Amino acid sequence: MENAVVILIVEDESAVRELLEVALQDDGYEVIVAESGEEAVALLDKLKDARGVITDVRLGGKRKLTGWDVARHARELNPGIAVVYMSGDSAVDWAAQGVPKSVMVVKPFALSQISTALANLLNEAG
Repeated sequence: MENAVVILIVEDESAVRELLEVALQDDGYEVIVAESGEEAVALLDKLKDARGVITDVRLGGKRKLTGWDVARHARELNPGIAVVYMSGDSAVDWAAQGVPKSVMVVKPFALSQISTALANLLNEAG
């Protein structure tokens, strides 16, 4: 996909990850996926052109990196990157843990909620 906006999805549940991947590809994004915070951080270090991150807050992995950690790392690399968090139980921590100008979408959600949140953040970033 030439000139497509690159989005990283970070989700340890394969069914949710696959649904998001298909939905975002249908929206015209180039999608990269990670199953853990560690994998996401490694991908972000390689991906210089990622414009957005959609991450679950609670992630599996050896180092137990969370979606909060992934988003902070993404913002260190690219201060304008769009960040959408997904969580079933961590929304109350968003104000304290989340990066500024991010969006929290509470599980269960409609795929359109993710698409809309991402599009709004990308539009704000320019």
